[in-house]
Amino acid sequence: QVQLVESGGGLVQSGESLTLSCTASGIIFRNYGMGWFRQAPGKERQLVARITSDGYRKDYADSVKGRFIISRDNAKKTVYLQMNNLQPDDTAIYYCNTEYGRRWSSNWGQGTQVTVSS
Repeated sequence: QVQLVESGGGLVQSGESLTLSCTASGIIFRNYGMGWFRQAPGKERQLVARITSDGYRKDYADSVKGRFIISRDNAKKTVYLQMNNLQPDDTAIYYCNTEYGRRWSSNWGQGTQVTVSS
């Protein structure tokens, strides 16, 4: 069964940067697309960035385009989310997930909290 461990969250001020990491186990990582989601208090979980299994295609939510960069290292079974120019609206718990056959897994990690103060 897939296990996902997110890390790298924290408390930052507006305009600062953070890089999140998510390490997967229990799967052949290079066969899966990966995505970063976030969930703010009282809101639904939303997809913010996704990357194909080979790393060639990346897609972003409009709200983070130009500020966030998703990448992956298949040798390390890790996906990253570099977040620049963070804003208070980016405050949320961030989760990663795996995609196979255009479907996201029902298995989620514990997430990592990102809090941006103004």
